[in-house]
Amino acid sequence: MKKHLKLLFVATIIIFMKGQGSSVKAQGIMGGHVTGNVQLDGQFSSRDSIIGATDVPEKMLSNVRADILYTNGNFSAGLRYEAYLNPMLGFDPSSKFKGQGIANYFVSYKTQNFTVTAGHFYEQFGNGMTLRAYEDRYLGIDNALRGVNVMYRPFRGITFKGVLGQQRYFWETRGLVRGVDGEVNLNDLITSWNESKTRLTLGGSFVSKYEDDETILSDMPGYKLQLPKNVGAASVRMDLAHGGFGLQAEYARKGQDPWLDNGYIYKPGEALWLSASYSQKGLSANIQAKRVDNMGFKSVRSVNERQMLYINYIPSITKQHTYAFLSMYPYGTQTTGEMGVQGDFIYKFKKESLLGGKYGTDIHLNASLITGLDTTLVGGKGTDGYTSSFFGTGETYYGDVSLEIAKKLSSKVKLSATYGYVLFNPVVEGHPGDIHHNHVLVADLTWKINRKNVLRFEAEWMGSDSKYSELVDDKRCGDWIMGLVEYNFTSAWFVSVSDQYAYNDGVGNYYNVSVGYTKGATRLQLGYGKQREGIICIGGVCRNVPASNGLTFSLTTSF
Repeated sequence: MKKHLKLLFVATIIIFMKGQGSSVKAQGIMGGHVTGNVQLDGQFSSRDSIIGATDVPEKMLSNVRADILYTNGNFSAGLRYEAYLNPMLGFDPSSKFKGQGIANYFVSYKTQNFTVTAGHFYEQFGNGMTLRAYEDRYLGIDNALRGVNVMYRPFRGITFKGVLGQQRYFWETRGLVRGVDGEVNLNDLITSWNESKTRLTLGGSFVSKYEDDETILSDMPGYKLQLPKNVGAASVRMDLAHGGFGLQAEYARKGQDPWLDNGYIYKPGEALWLSASYSQKGLSANIQAKRVDNMGFKSVRSVNERQMLYINYIPSITKQHTYAFLSMYPYGTQTTGEMGVQGDFIYKFKKESLLGGKYGTDIHLNASLITGLDTTLVGGKGTDGYTSSFFGTGETYYGDVSLEIAKKLSSKVKLSATYGYVLFNPVVEGHPGDIHHNHVLVADLTWKINRKNVLRFEAEWMGSDSKYSELVDDKRCGDWIMGLVEYNFTSAWFVSVSDQYAYNDGVGNYYNVSVGYTKGATRLQLGYGKQREGIICIGGVCRNVPASNGLTFSLTTSF
């Protein structure tokens, strides 16, 4: 508790100094410039047997981070302090994050054509299918590389990147990752193409990992697997645009890489991602497709934490829903094998038209379908594992359709109505059971009372053919209703009250009250209520969220 009080004390001093006008914000140090931010999230949770919330022995849990950045001309340096005392529920089930210290530091020198960074850095090649070192604090993911990152532009239109480092693994670094990437913008490179309406960019990358051999027994008694110490992955990509049309494609292939999640098989991996789009004033359309086959790529083969030590990232092609019931069953990308398609269409009916009315009307239609691969088993550990048909599909994993209509009813009132249908297979989360079919209705009304006061109402309903059972213990099952009222006033305060209730074939009544205050770059939010056990996904990457019952708070500030 003393550690928590110290953290709260430091945060309070920062806010006080900002409020007094003290020069905590950026100031000169040796001719340079200092900026930063602080975020403190905390949680109190008590036992609730109905929703499955358990007691927290230490009573209070907290995640804290403070980033400091120093810049001076072409030179910059930074560090991040992190403290998990102890980690909030769902962020670290293994407790390996427990503790505090300097988690990230770097120095960097940048000119117009050259950048070199030493220390911790984040980088992405193309869409990330061979390399994506990134962090998402809300998912508890930080796959930063610690080493050297170089970018060089020898000519206009040509860019080279090179990385060498080890990945962050909680408070340690693990593995060894090497990679190069090249990209050519033909319109910048070829003078005669500079003003062309057709734009073309080509790129490619190669990434490899190294790790020592270890003893993994084969399915044959007395034999162990001969593991590759170096595993490589390569990709090629294209970005073509003409007027309002766009076409992007990337194909990646990985060498033999037996590891924990694929059952230590030797089948090479591959992934294909395609996207075609069209846009003009008042209209946009996009269709995406992908196929993934054994393309998970980790720097350490035997680590079982699902979010840690991933070298690459497979782009998600399902919509990131914001409403509670539409996002109740988010889809996490299956790197071992999946294929899917998504279509997205947005249109704005003009003002004063038949369907547009006085203020115009916006419609947003989205649909996606994800399936497994059509595979044939050929062996177990130490073999290729299976064969797969490139165009064949397996069982359905996920599908959804949503239609949103948004319209201003007056100069101060806007209404948004949404219908969604979600099909979800529990097998993607490792659970048995039948596919869930959910119908969702949402009404969202916003009333802008005046320049500083806004009132918002939200109502949701979900009807599902799923039923709660103690065997599976999935508390998302059943039919649900929800109501929310949110009031923003004086441009600084907001208060929100909501309740989600499983009224048929489900379990739980989840109420929440939140209050927030914002002044300048500082924001404080307090919440009290119940959190349903479930899964949160961002871009197809997910983490489990345990049930909780109690108080949460968040404080952020920057200087």
